[in-house]
Amino acid sequence: MPDFDRDRFVIPDDAIEERFITSGGPGGQNVNKVATAVQLRINVFRLGLAPYAFRKLKALAGKRMTEDGVLVIQAQRFRTQEANRQDARTRVTDLIAQAHIRQARRIATKPSKAAKARRVDAKKVRASVKQGRGRVRPDH
Repeated sequence: MPDFDRDRFVIPDDAIEERFITSGGPGGQNVNKVATAVQLRINVFRLGLAPYAFRKLKALAGKRMTEDGVLVIQAQRFRTQEANRQDARTRVTDLIAQAHIRQARRIATKPSKAAKARRVDAKKVRASVKQGRGRVRPDH
């Protein structure tokens, strides 16, 4: 992936909207009182992605991307806001890095004449073997 450097890619601040929400799961009473989970909303159009990267990001994101081009990432793995914020941002940059990986173009090839001849010869050999497996007729 020569055209994308994950370490130097910075998401512009005007493209990010952070919202802290209460997290579900274990944590006792603290989970109901403290909003530690983070919901990142990134406007993908403001990232200035190449068309191929945008298409792949849309496919990778699936239902996490809205029709308006907003990528929604929710992180609630950790118990602190800062850890969840960092986790969400890392996941976003990983997703964008993955979207920049281009698949190698497939070049259609044709079998050579010799390869076709070998294939036909092999088929003839198999056919003769199978021909010999027919019912045995008693000679009168």
